[in-house]
Amino acid sequence: MVDRSVAVLKFTLSVALAVALASTSVLATRADLARARALFNQRQFGPAIEAALAAQKTPATMDAATVVLALAHLERYRERADPADLSAARTALGTVRVANLDARDHIDFQLALGEALFFEDDYGAAALLFESGLDGAIAHGPVAAEAMLDWWGSAVERHADSLGREARISAFTRLRDRMTEELAKNPGSAAAGYWVAVATRGAGDPAAAWDAAIAGWVRARLASGRSATLRADLDKLMLEGIIPDRVRLLAPDRRAQAESDLRADWAVVKERWK
Repeated sequence: MVDRSVAVLKFTLSVALAVALASTSVLATRADLARARALFNQRQFGPAIEAALAAQKTPATMDAATVVLALAHLERYRERADPADLSAARTALGTVRVANLDARDHIDFQLALGEALFFEDDYGAAALLFESGLDGAIAHGPVAAEAMLDWWGSAVERHADSLGREARISAFTRLRDRMTEELAKNPGSAAAGYWVAVATRGAGDPAAAWDAAIAGWVRARLASGRSATLRADLDKLMLEGIIPDRVRLLAPDRRAQAESDLRADWAVVKERWK
């Protein structure tokens, strides 16, 4: 009887130890996952990849970690243009079990799929994928929303370069209308503030694009941490795109003066609304 009690006690202790070790392992990999995400947000992609690989070792965090791993490879590809990173990202995305992802990880997964297509120059497909993820990203919060809106705008712009005039105008009109809708809901969206001006220009209305860029410059005060970047992007768009478009149809002998006048007007706007 004593021997049996000792055996039962040993078994119970063994089970308890196994549970404790398993719990410790899960906690460790969750810490690795959190670390991978933090490093990714700090744009330390090499260390983020290492942490994500560690977090893949436990089933509870494996799929979320794989999404972070793919995103880190994609962003490193954007920096280095090393095909190995793009290949690694594609391979990682192919192993993700989507049913195991929570809402935010699902958004990141869609974002990663779209980025992979974008970097493979499949801009039309990427645009459709990003667009399909907009509602979920916007519902999740401003960080996810801004990322999805920015990528969608970039994909539409690249895709439009390959289209005929009518299809190009149609693509930019669709982009303009959706970005206008987003600004009505969230005037502080830097992504929508920039892309509505780009899309208005692309839709063939440089005068309205001028107004959109000025509105975006003034509205940038609402964009918090992205204000400076938004204004820099709008300034480049105005000087290199919108103003040249506005004078292009003028008689050749009038273009230089008209462009100079518009540049001066734009400088006044920037000075008044610092």
